[in-house]
Amino acid sequence: MGELLRRGFDVYMTLVDDQQIDCIVRIDGPKGPSYRDVQIKARSNDCKPKQGGVFAALEIRNPRRGFFFIFYSERAQHYWIIPSLDIPKLAYRNKSGKNKGKFRLQLATLNSKGDLRPRPRFTAYEDNFDLLKTGR
Repeated sequence: MGELLRRGFDVYMTLVDDQQIDCIVRIDGPKGPSYRDVQIKARSNDCKPKQGGVFAALEIRNPRRGFFFIFYSERAQHYWIIPSLDIPKLAYRNKSGKNKGKFRLQLATLNSKGDLRPRPRFTAYEDNFDLLKTGR
């Protein structure tokens, strides 16, 4: 949320996260304000290096226009802003096990030097906070 504020967004925090909404972002436009629901997922430096860009067991209860996921990897030092409608097209869906039906995204991978690098497949979403403004 701090990064959204730093970038000039008007951010409203929710009291509970029972609707998969961590915050709401207000966007002022020519037809008046519009709002984006935002779910934030982060991976810290404390995780295993290989897992620094992996976001697993993702559940999207109600994918819709105006609902975004912001993923952050501290180790990769990148954000990915992905509309909820795009995640089912981009992610692997677990077919069995305790996370059956949930999604898994690997946004960055470890290279041979031990550096976590963003995957080119997700370049359109990488640090692309403008997606929140367009509401796509």
